Amino acid sequence: MRKLIFLLLFLVQITSFGSCNQGFATNDDVLSEPEITIHMKKVPVFLQKSVNEIAVVNIPKTENTQYERLTSATLRFSNDDVKNTLKKIQLLGRAANNAQESLQIGETSSIGKETTITVDLPVSDPNNSFSFSFEAQENTNIENQIQLETVILEFDHNTKQSIQLEKNTIRIGHIVRQQGQDNCDTYRIPGMVTTNKGTLIAVYDARYNNSKDLQEDIDIGMSRSTDGGQTWEPMKIIMDMGEWGGRSQRLNGIGDPCVLYDNNTNTIWVAALWISGATEKDMLWWASKPGISPEETGQFILAKSTDDGLTWSEPINITEQIKDPAWQLLLQGPGRGICTDDGTLVFPAQFKSDTGDKALDGGQFTCHSTIVYSKDQGETWEIGTGAKTNTTEAQVVELPDGSLMLNMRDDRNRKDKGDTNGRAVSVSNDWGKTWEVHPSSNHALPESNCMASIIGTEVTLNGSKKNVLFFSNPNNKNERKNMTIKASLDNGLTWPEELQVELNEQGGYGYSCLTMVDDETIGILYEGVKELYFQKIAIADILKNK
Repeated sequence: MRKLIFLLLFLVQITSFGSCNQGFATNDDVLSEPEITIHMKKVPVFLQKSVNEIAVVNIPKTENTQYERLTSATLRFSNDDVKNTLKKIQLLGRAANNAQESLQIGETSSIGKETTITVDLPVSDPNNSFSFSFEAQENTNIENQIQLETVILEFDHNTKQSIQLEKNTIRIGHIVRQQGQDNCDTYRIPGMVTTNKGTLIAVYDARYNNSKDLQEDIDIGMSRSTDGGQTWEPMKIIMDMGEWGGRSQRLNGIGDPCVLYDNNTNTIWVAALWISGATEKDMLWWASKPGISPEETGQFILAKSTDDGLTWSEPINITEQIKDPAWQLLLQGPGRGICTDDGTLVFPAQFKSDTGDKALDGGQFTCHSTIVYSKDQGETWEIGTGAKTNTTEAQVVELPDGSLMLNMRDDRNRKDKGDTNGRAVSVSNDWGKTWEVHPSSNHALPESNCMASIIGTEVTLNGSKKNVLFFSNPNNKNERKNMTIKASLDNGLTWPEELQVELNEQGGYGYSCLTMVDDETIGILYEGVKELYFQKIAIADILKNK
């Protein structure tokens, strides 16, 4: 009875559709019927979610339309093993009194290459829509992919329409940290590396009370995966400043981690930002002042592990080694650092200095991206000069000639949405003492103004070794959505559209971090809203067998 009431209350949603991955109906029986369209969303099927809306179907209704009710929907996949990936398929509508509430109008757990769901859905409005939702098998391989080829809709009055879909790939995702997990409101700021043992080390902010940046009760969390990201061990807190100075946890937050792996000594390093004092209402970006002490200014704190992430050192404070007391603030990346071919450890970093001109963010102190590096395996540390004014969160990569490329978030992109929008990029041949603008700077990699990730690796293409750069960010000038991985075969000069894979069109906080899971697979840890997602992508899928 309750289901009948829901169906009577059901009000189909009027939906607009983009041009990508649309399917269009063919109908030999009733040529006058209006065109049915299907919009394939570019979103993963998350293992931890029972509802993952993958496709939206729009069914127009005109005076000449013969059908009045949808009686079944058949999905035809190209995969023979789809039953080993999917557990359930649902048809979802929207409740009449709440457009955000999903209303199930049909489901099946009998999954096969051709899967049919029986329904009884009125289609009486000018525009009627519903969505297909997929639920993954609990232990399905996160490298599995699904291709949906055709959707066949059957109506009353012996009417049938077959919608052929453009080529699409539906991927699997893993929620490494979920909102509220371990009594933590928000997980943010991902960093990730792969050790010589193949272990994935993920680090992030554990923001206990809310999603606010420092100052707040924030610790650095760490998760390990020893099976390529298929499963993850419980979170371990590796940096917690406690109640230092007699102040509460909320006034001793530590966050914005950057992780680095020294493949020569098998040491994992994590850098993070800490300050003691101010108030939980303050933003450390502004509350930090010139000086050196923890009560005055943000601290550059390290922790390290020499046993593949099982145990971690006490905090190591290197602020005095690298910070100019006149700077308002110095901090790391965030994201990940690198170990260069000659063994130098390099963290991306940023500092705020008084240039005499007001910064683009309106403050007295202007931020500059730079690097912090060690040539003695972390015993001592040095710092470079600023690569460009009004640049903040950066990532660093070593190019084949040994130079360092710094890929930077540029505050100019907050307003610049034109041809000069893009990541700022500079190159140094002298460990950051001087910087040269790269030809790709401020146009090749669009951004809304957000953190991004870049890594370099050597892959085999057409039988020969080739250096490839991989980059990830929300591929959108205006919003933090459309999380995308891109590849460059010419050391970052160009990032061809055909060498790009969009993973998730939905919006989120937008930060991401890449790592090579193995020689043939890339992994990405990225932000949703208060959650962290992990996906694996075959390099061949990005390079398109170049």
